[in-house]
Amino acid sequence: MFLTKDDLKLAYGIDLKIAEKFVDRKTPTNNLYWENRTIYLPGAPGYLFMPLFFDILYRCGADKNLLLSDDFFLLSESILHSAALHEHKKIDWLNHVNDASSLIASHVKREKLFLELKEYFNAPPLLKKINSPLGTAYPSLSRGDTFLLLVSCIPVGDFDEGKAIKGWYALMTYFLILDDLADITEDLKNGEENILIESGLNSKGISIISNMIDDSYLTMMLINPVMANRIDHKREVMDLAKLLKSIISDD
Repeated sequence: MFLTKDDLKLAYGIDLKIAEKFVDRKTPTNNLYWENRTIYLPGAPGYLFMPLFFDILYRCGADKNLLLSDDFFLLSESILHSAALHEHKKIDWLNHVNDASSLIASHVKREKLFLELKEYFNAPPLLKKINSPLGTAYPSLSRGDTFLLLVSCIPVGDFDEGKAIKGWYALMTYFLILDDLADITEDLKNGEENILIESGLNSKGISIISNMIDDSYLTMMLINPVMANRIDHKREVMDLAKLLKSIISDD
């Protein structure tokens, strides 16, 4: 599905200039994340999260010119290429972390966050620790966290780092739950990471998932109310109990 800049603004609340940059950008060459893709921004969560997160960074105080610069885009694309190499089992997790960290190193402006991220990545499984904003209670919801390295490249100044990180987890928790809901049957067969499996394929697990979606909604309301409304609509129409029943019966 092709999205216009107006679609991104009206349906997702994304700043129009950020939306325009993503819609107009050409697909990168020799990048596994965009392999066999003809447009830069397909209408799928695995790509939509990018302009949404750039918009979160902007709403948290990042300079728009920095976010729209080719250098910043190239950094994000390079991280995703390395992530795709890991997903396709061409490199292991630590190689991905080292690759992504090396790409970012010369652009780091927030040294403390950069070191915290490297320490976090080098001690899998990625779980939230006391007094740290990084991670969640479930490793499957942290599998895209190397993209957070971009935050360490934002100059120190009038930027709410903590709010941006909370926005990341609100956004990605929601998107990864939707992704795992769609992939649950295959993930069960193949033993892949999946939040439904981690939280438990039972009523308690469904309650955990529902609460996480609620938390994503509440956090996003403070950052991007239009995106929060999409989350609110999904939680109202999604019947998790019915889905669980179908999974158990199929199994």
